[in-house]
Amino acid sequence: MPMLTNPAAKYRPAKQVGLLDRTWPNQVITRPPIWCSVDLRDGNQALIEPMNIERKHKFFKLLVEIGLKEIEVGFPSASQIDFDFIRELIEGKMIPEDVTIQVLTQAREDLITRTFESLKGAPRVIMHVYHAVAPVMRRVVFNMEKAEVIAELGVKHARIIKALAAKQKETQWIFQYSPEMFSNTELDFSKDACEAVMDVYEPSPSNKMILNLPSTVECSTANIFADQLEWFGRNIKHRDSLILSVHPHNDRGTGTAAAEFAMMAGMDRVEGCLFGNGERTGNVDIVNLALNMYSQGVHPGLDFSDIDAIRATVEYCNQLPTHPRHPYVGDLVYTSFSGSHQDAIKKAFTARKPDEIWDMPYLPIDPKDVGRSYEAVIRVNAQSGKGGISFLLHSEYGLDMPRRLQIEFSGAVQKVSDATGKEQTADDLWNIFDAEYLGNNGKYAYVSHQLTEDTRAKNAVHIKVEVKVDGQTKIIEGNGNGPIDAFAHALGQNLSVVDYHEHAIGAGSNASAVSYIEVRLGQERPVHGVGIDPNILTASLKAVLSGLNRALARSTTAQETATAS
Repeated sequence: MPMLTNPAAKYRPAKQVGLLDRTWPNQVITRPPIWCSVDLRDGNQALIEPMNIERKHKFFKLLVEIGLKEIEVGFPSASQIDFDFIRELIEGKMIPEDVTIQVLTQAREDLITRTFESLKGAPRVIMHVYHAVAPVMRRVVFNMEKAEVIAELGVKHARIIKALAAKQKETQWIFQYSPEMFSNTELDFSKDACEAVMDVYEPSPSNKMILNLPSTVECSTANIFADQLEWFGRNIKHRDSLILSVHPHNDRGTGTAAAEFAMMAGMDRVEGCLFGNGERTGNVDIVNLALNMYSQGVHPGLDFSDIDAIRATVEYCNQLPTHPRHPYVGDLVYTSFSGSHQDAIKKAFTARKPDEIWDMPYLPIDPKDVGRSYEAVIRVNAQSGKGGISFLLHSEYGLDMPRRLQIEFSGAVQKVSDATGKEQTADDLWNIFDAEYLGNNGKYAYVSHQLTEDTRAKNAVHIKVEVKVDGQTKIIEGNGNGPIDAFAHALGQNLSVVDYHEHAIGAGSNASAVSYIEVRLGQERPVHGVGIDPNILTASLKAVLSGLNRALARSTTAQETATAS
């Protein structure tokens, strides 16, 4: 069916609040909100394949390391995996003293009871209950009048929660209520529903409750949402006993703006996900919001100093890629393809003095603050228009290099291009690639390996590898949670794996595997290694050694340069 010639016949514009004396446009964000990550619940339910317990633990650890103090860990009444994960967190005493877990439940007695069962022994919990309040839900789903929604969904279940919480006195409870679809609901009714629940929970300035106001479906421009929130903050009773929270979605692509306007409109707290994962177009992106604040000189209270490592963990847990243009974290966001842009940035870097205020063309923050660098990707065949390095190596040799490897390798190609003064052909590029990543001219060389696994052990994989070290054969052994991790331990070089990609070249009996592994030696900047072999594990081990050799060579060169100067 084609688009309508008159969409007004089918869609109606968002209703204006009419807040003529609004104050939020004149506000400036000077401090971070209370952050709450909903990656393990809202983000998880939106995945093609929801996280297993191992991935949940890995994600929870990451959130704690970043500095999140409130983490929604699951929907225990809806998922056995969520229930078991929460029990492991509590029984294993894995929740830091300064972190509060949050759980979600629908306004149903059986689900609430099951939720409390999952939380026995928890030190601190935000008990988050929700139900829809929008007209379409009252009419189509519940078949209830306004008073019935408040009494049968809100008040009734708040009383159940309060009574069950009183029985689990070992836990410090914080009550949270969400009038779902707040942004699609009459403001006075949302206020009435919230105040009825508040009357049950009886919050005070010393024992506040959370009212969470979600744009469950983003349905208006961000300024209308801000008007709704400022109206609500002005008119809700006992404001000093409340933490007002927002949960923006991104259906219109303006979730970040809506959350920023929400903070300007007086909201205390923001729920979101790292890199904006979530239902449909996602939840608001906590990283985007936090680094927007950082670019304005306001520390967000969260640590994204190694954004690539954070991205790698999130991609592993969510099994979703990050778009190369994603703000602050995408592979291409600190890269300029335009020659004039590259020239301006290069000149600005040259002119900049240490500790100056950041005033750089085309770069909103210093990439080094998040563990990145300025990466100018060159076009090898710009004159002829036949494409760049990655295109040629992919089309002629089957290499599908990860983006950061493309950027790194472009530097090697640039050196050759500068030295020869000529354009590089596909064969030229392959020869440079072979010498840079595949040549056996480093300290370490692979010979053979043996692999064993004991599923009962913590580090289940044991590897025994024969390598040549400066030409001398040596046997090294190590344990790890996988072959590559075990090999890294065996090398004993404080080597960590940052990223990993692999694919096949060719097909059938002539197929080979190529492995690209990004490694970091100590605290040095990460480098890539590449391995090619008919066996994928062998290719990976060769790639680790390739990366280690390159890291060692770079370290030696840096020391020699420092000594000479």
